[in-house]
Amino acid sequence: MKIYTRTGDEGETSLFDGTRVPKNDARVDAYGDVDELNAWLGLARSSLLERDLDEALSNIQRDLFAVGAELADPSEKIASRVTKAAITDGDVERLEQLIDRLESELEPLRRFILAGGAPAGAALHVARAVCRRAERRIVALQPRPGGTLIRYVNRLSDLLFVLARAVNKRSAKAETEW
Repeated sequence: MKIYTRTGDEGETSLFDGTRVPKNDARVDAYGDVDELNAWLGLARSSLLERDLDEALSNIQRDLFAVGAELADPSEKIASRVTKAAITDGDVERLEQLIDRLESELEPLRRFILAGGAPAGAALHVARAVCRRAERRIVALQPRPGGTLIRYVNRLSDLLFVLARAVNKRSAKAETEW
């Protein structure tokens, strides 16, 4: 199988149900932002030393493929029959548990902090910003995707902020308050 298909040479792409849409379609923008987020997580992982956080980010990257699949499947033909292409309440709960565990390692915030720190921490701050953009794009879609997907992406942006703080703390990089 070749990497190029030439089917997008005129500025269109296909959704999972075969519908052809322009490459600047709102749905394509949304799953494109999710893809960018996934790439930022890969960059963060490339300089991450903590095995527990690396494993968590690997699981999130897999989840993001499911998020992208749900977004590329507006008629819900794939996600309903392929379990790995579905985001569940259990996935949201897993993020919440990780947030709670990591927050127990951190000092409570008293002020806003500037993004930065260790390379992995800084990449996670960028990932958080991309995640929030993806969330805005997802919420704007019509019809709007199911609530579990939106809750997952919302919780993920919170987790990425906490992860950035935890990585920076574990790397002995002080947070810069605003």
